[in-house]
This record gives sequence, structure tokens and C-alpha cells, in this order.
Amino acid sequence: MAKFTRLSSEERRAQLIDVGLACLSEGGILHFTVDRICQRAGVSRGLVLHHFGSMAEMLAAVYARIYRDTVPDLGLLPPEARLEALLDGIFAPTAFSRDTLAAWLTLWGQVAVTPALQAEHQRQFRVYQAQVRDAIAAMAEARGRKVEADRLASSLVCLIDGLCLQRCMDPDVISAEAAKAACRDLLAPHLG
Repeated sequence: MAKFTRLSSEERRAQLIDVGLACLSEGGILHFTVDRICQRAGVSRGLVLHHFGSMAEMLAAVYARIYRDTVPDLGLLPPEARLEALLDGIFAPTAFSRDTLAAWLTLWGQVAVTPALQAEHQRQFRVYQAQVRDAIAAMAEARGRKVEADRLASSLVCLIDGLCLQRCMDPDVISAEAAKAACRDLLAPHLG
């Protein structure tokens, strides 16, 4: 008989999210099953549903975690450091890894068909977009430049998403340093 480890509710929830993320990274949505997660975590089916209510809610919790782990909080940094911190976070070795990008790709594919995930995506994306916009606006202000921060933020986010997608499909297509350079090249004409 397997030995059960008692964890606090918060610890158990975090463990299940970690296992769910690992399952997504390994085999996409087909590996994100109650049985697989329970087996890997060494818990009962009821415990998963106790902590999340449904697999859709668990998928949303995994999405929130991957956002939190990938996109740094830029608000407390000085204006000149915010965009570089963003690029460092998104293109960090763990975030720009094949496993993490495979999980992102799976999650993006599920946004359209999972209402709980769609709601979480909207929450997370609004915060992310606002952080990028505010970082661009702060840097522009610090440098005495006038920019359309909303539009430039949208362009930067789209470039980042495209670079991540390409890296997921072919890890040799672009390095983290080249991805950061592409983002800097996009911003340079506007921010100096």
C-alpha cells in the first residue's frame, strides 16, 4: 500500500498544480486526466476534485501558475529596468524551455473551448498587457519620448507569443538571446 503524505491544503493544491503542469508538458491535454494526475501525485480522485471542483478549474489554476512563473511583476522596478526584467523572465531558461512552451501551447489551445480557462486567460492577459504597457510608458517618459504605449505593448506581446510558438515547434529556430534582441529591435525606434 502506498504511503500517504499529509500536506496542508495550500501545499496539496500547489503539488497538484505542479503535477498537472508536468502532465501538460509531457503529453498535452490528453495527459491532463484525473487518473494520471492522481497516480503521479499519489492521491485519490476525490482529493483533486475537492481542491479544484472540476478539471476545468484545475486547468485554470495551472494557467494562473504558468503566467505567474513566467511573467515577472514589474511594478516595483525602476522604469529603465522593467522591460529588460520582462524579457529576462519570459526568455529565462525554464520559461523558454520546450516543456514550458508545450504546456503554454496546450493551454492556449484549450482557451477557446474551456470557459473557466477562458476567464482565467482574460484575467491574466489583462494584467500582463497592462504591465507591458505601463513599462513601455514609464520608459518612454523617463527618456522624454512620446509613444502609443497600448499599440506598442500589443506589438511586443504578439512578437513574444510568436517567438515562443516558433521555439516550441523547433527549439533550434531561435535562442533566448536572439529572441530578446528581436524584442529590443522592435522597441528601439520608439524608445531610443
